[in-house]
Amino acid sequence: MTEQYVVDLDQVDETQVALVGGKGANLGALTRLDGVDVPAGFCVTTHAFRRVVPPDLTIPDDLAAAITSRIEPGAAYAVRSSATAEDLPTASFAGQHDSYLNITGPAEILKHITRCWASLFTGRAVAYRDHNTIDHGTVAMAVVVQKMVVPEASGVLFTADPLTGNRRTSSVEAVPGLGEDLVAGRVTPDLFTVRDDTIITRTQAGDKPALTDDQVRALTHLGRRIEAHFGRPQDIEWCLAGGGFQIVQSRPITTLFPTPETPDQEPHVYVSVGHQQMMTDAMKPLGWSMWQRTAMAPMHEAGGRLFVDVTRALGTPSKRDGLLEIMGKGDPAVADALRTVVDAGFVPAYPEVALEGPPPGGGSPQISTDPAIVEELIARSEADIVALREAIAGKSGTALFAFLLEAFEEHKRFLSDPLSIQAIMAGMGATWWLNDKLAGWLGETNAADTLTLSAPGNITSEMGLALLDLADVIREFPQVVEFLGSAGDDFLERLPAVAGGAEAREAIEGYLDRYGMRCVGEIDITRPRWSERPATLIPVILDSVKNGEPGAAGRRFEQGRQRASSKAHEVLERLRALPDGESKAAETSAMIERLRTFIGYREYPKYWIVCRYFVYKQALLAEAARVFADPEDAFFLTFDEFHDVVRGRDLILERRDQFRTFETLTTPRVLTSDGEAVMGSYRRDDVPDGALVGLPVSAGTVEGRARVVLDMAKAELEAGDILVTTYTDPSWTPVLVAVAGLVTEVGGLMTHGAVIAREYGLPAVVGVEHATRLIQDGQRIRVHGAGGYVELLP
Repeated sequence: MTEQYVVDLDQVDETQVALVGGKGANLGALTRLDGVDVPAGFCVTTHAFRRVVPPDLTIPDDLAAAITSRIEPGAAYAVRSSATAEDLPTASFAGQHDSYLNITGPAEILKHITRCWASLFTGRAVAYRDHNTIDHGTVAMAVVVQKMVVPEASGVLFTADPLTGNRRTSSVEAVPGLGEDLVAGRVTPDLFTVRDDTIITRTQAGDKPALTDDQVRALTHLGRRIEAHFGRPQDIEWCLAGGGFQIVQSRPITTLFPTPETPDQEPHVYVSVGHQQMMTDAMKPLGWSMWQRTAMAPMHEAGGRLFVDVTRALGTPSKRDGLLEIMGKGDPAVADALRTVVDAGFVPAYPEVALEGPPPGGGSPQISTDPAIVEELIARSEADIVALREAIAGKSGTALFAFLLEAFEEHKRFLSDPLSIQAIMAGMGATWWLNDKLAGWLGETNAADTLTLSAPGNITSEMGLALLDLADVIREFPQVVEFLGSAGDDFLERLPAVAGGAEAREAIEGYLDRYGMRCVGEIDITRPRWSERPATLIPVILDSVKNGEPGAAGRRFEQGRQRASSKAHEVLERLRALPDGESKAAETSAMIERLRTFIGYREYPKYWIVCRYFVYKQALLAEAARVFADPEDAFFLTFDEFHDVVRGRDLILERRDQFRTFETLTTPRVLTSDGEAVMGSYRRDDVPDGALVGLPVSAGTVEGRARVVLDMAKAELEAGDILVTTYTDPSWTPVLVAVAGLVTEVGGLMTHGAVIAREYGLPAVVGVEHATRLIQDGQRIRVHGAGGYVELLP
């Protein structure tokens, strides 16, 4: 009977978390590892916990005897919590449960075991489980009891750099004596950074280092052995006693961004796709695998995000400058991060050979400035969506997946159409040309921002203006407005019962017919679309009703068109006054026409992709409903796994846990195969002290109240508010029509949010690191759209 309540550490391993908790299981595994010493001890198992808790915290006599029989008289022990949801790859629970050191005597040890059990129910532990969506009823507490050692030094070893993520770099923190004060943050440790057996940095806190260099290297070797056993980087607590190291805890480092799997051991450098697509959130497996299947370039998954391998271009001198230039035009911080990696000597040199794939535009001659080209491209795209819906109808099982595989190839052929690529590049190229030339000739900063206003054919900006038209319909019916203020997910079904509800529903459904396939994070096919959750739009509809006026859409578009026209006239007149002015004006006039012809089309291919994705999703959800009790279980399988009808519930549960971990990670702009996450910087010294620096993407200056909004469905805006959020993909356009300025944490010059900000004439700064944390909701700020910075006002 006693064996199930108390077990020695050397009787368990990492497979027995349910019996002895995470800490106990990992320590047990280490006792079996050659060359690793662990202080002797035992575990009071979860069976004992469940026997005693919740009835009371009184330990029965037989259990007390089983525990105290293992205690040596006069010896001091550590009594340490070991919960079943602790020291796991997805949640460390570091510091959430109680542990006690230097406990002597049977009575005191029994008392502190009950305290460890009780710590499972502290407010901080409950809040931590809530944050990590861990079911309280599934968690139990074991207790590890180990003999204390008298250490000469102690500390923490990270087998990967916890700051940069570099897997080749170990970080050692060391203090003389016992490490309790170090873990509690009460003392400053010696710090050592070790890479490939070389100590590359050191910081000594006291008169004498806590460890010699040889001891530091020996410790990191030990850490690599432990890391290899567990298969992932470790956070290790250690003691130096009697000239040797004792390991008192090892757990996964849960904050590291994962690295993509690579087929070789060569260095690789990856650029974040999410930063280009304005969606840096983690995607579920079906989402990222579908994007992989339909993307033009090979993409590598890590942490639920996708990355493009740019190693060969970065390592080829003739290709490097072009890569850095194009990356810098989109987001200078990405280019800076890549330069940082190159300057560190990480990238190998490659011979001068042509990169795979055709150049942008397929190498065809430059496209002519003809609006009919855009009209043809849009008509072709809309016809394709109609044909896809007709062709996929009724398909299921093997036939559906066979059809989708062919549809993905057609998807990629459509995206690679030379005419479409040339139209996109024509608009972007005109933007860059105008900004560069007019800055040099006239000292104009970001002149294209104004010249872009109300450009024709922009499907994303039209979506925002259409919302204002929808608000005009809703505003006519006060009872509808009141009803929407407290409406739930079924509001469309109940709307006709309200006066004016039939007309309102018809208008809302018309909007959803055109734009209902969109949503926040729409590159992830698993995200709920507006058509699937139309209540998401209620807050932005009501904001537009409250803050707008009838006919606002038409007036706004016409005002933008007139501003662009006036700006063009002004610029051309100033150019004509310069030496060789007529030639400069003629070039500029042609480029303005080119800009306004093509810049709107920049948004259309994304709309087409999302339309196709919605068709794919509807077919896959119908198939999932035939396979799974909950169709959304399919989201946690890759496309290939779903194709092969992988139905394992354990796999889906594992993926759910993994996804929750991925959601907490910050996506690096650039990631190396060593695991180093490089964010880059703007390297600016021309901004006021205390200002937040970002990328200028839409000119103008605006001062107002910051509204920090992380969920579009919870946006509550007033006229003159400045939106502060993590990113704005096209789905945020209905919100942008209601604000006076924009600040985001992610973005570049040609990302969707920047394009729409310019289209609407909103001063905007993007790529402001930690903007949603540094700017308080309700705080007054001043956005300098041309200068690329945000001032925090008193």
